[in-house]
Formats: sequence, structure tokens, C-alpha cells
Amino acid sequence: MNEEIISLSEKLGAALLLRKATVTAAESCTGGGVASAITAIAGSSQWFHCGYVTYANHSKHKMLGVPMALLQIEGAVSEAVVRSMVEGAAQRAGADFAIAISGIAGPTGGSTEKPVGTVCFAWLSPQGVGSARHQLSGDRNAVREQSIKISLQQLLHQVTECTTVHPYSK
Repeated sequence: MNEEIISLSEKLGAALLLRKATVTAAESCTGGGVASAITAIAGSSQWFHCGYVTYANHSKHKMLGVPMALLQIEGAVSEAVVRSMVEGAAQRAGADFAIAISGIAGPTGGSTEKPVGTVCFAWLSPQGVGSARHQLSGDRNAVREQSIKISLQQLLHQVTECTTVHPYSK
């Protein structure tokens, strides 16, 4: 894991610990990379209790409650789907903050509408849910690493800007 990702994970952990808050991740194209980065930090069990690697559509549906109709209409790589993923993950984990990622890391699987490197992100905080679609470049590993970095940056931003606790937290 690169130094920038470790540094972001350390900062995120410190911010969560300071706020006595928790985080979860619902991942597809990153294959658990965000959870791995977060748990690389000693003491992370204080702010990270579980994550979800939902690579297949049926896993997104079964584990996170993403409606199959939404997956069929929008496709797994869409802002609508990651928004559903992030809400399901936060609710099931009882987390204050959450991130969801779904994308096409390549080298195959892209289309004209959603080329390789298309990655959708959604984040949840007490202020609500937000989402974004990015077009990343590079090979499979580069797309995955960029996705992990973006996820950690967005979580860190959400946590440091937050002053309240989410209703999902226990």
C-alpha cells in the first residue's frame, strides 16, 4: 500500500476516534481495498467494525438491499446504485459514515457509455448522502488504487466537516 493511502487512513482514523464515530465501506471494483487501508492502522477496530465486498449484483442485493430492478435498469456502475449501497451498508453496520464504490477497473467490461475507468462513489454522513462519477485512467491496479485514494479523501472530508452523529450509529 502506498504512503499516501496509509497517511489518509491514519488521518481518517484519528478524525473518527476524536469524534467517537464509526465508518463502513461497501466495495465492488476495489475488492476490499478501502477496508484493507483502514484496517492497516493499529486500533482501527475502534472505528471500523465491518465492510462489504459486493462484487456481484446478487451480493449487492442480498447483503446491502440494493433493489434488483435498480441494478437491472441503471447497471451496477451508477450513482443510483452506489447511493443505495452506501445507505444499506451504513444501516446494516450501524456506522456514522460510509463509502460505496462500484466501477469498471478493466481491462475489459467497458462500453461506450461506461468505458473502462468509470467509477461511481457515494458517501454517507450525518449531513446526508452524496455521490459522484469519475473517469479514471491507467491499468486495473491504477484505477483501483485511485478509487481507494478518492474514497479515503472523501471520507476524511466528510468526517472533518461533520459535527453531529448519524442515526444509524449504535
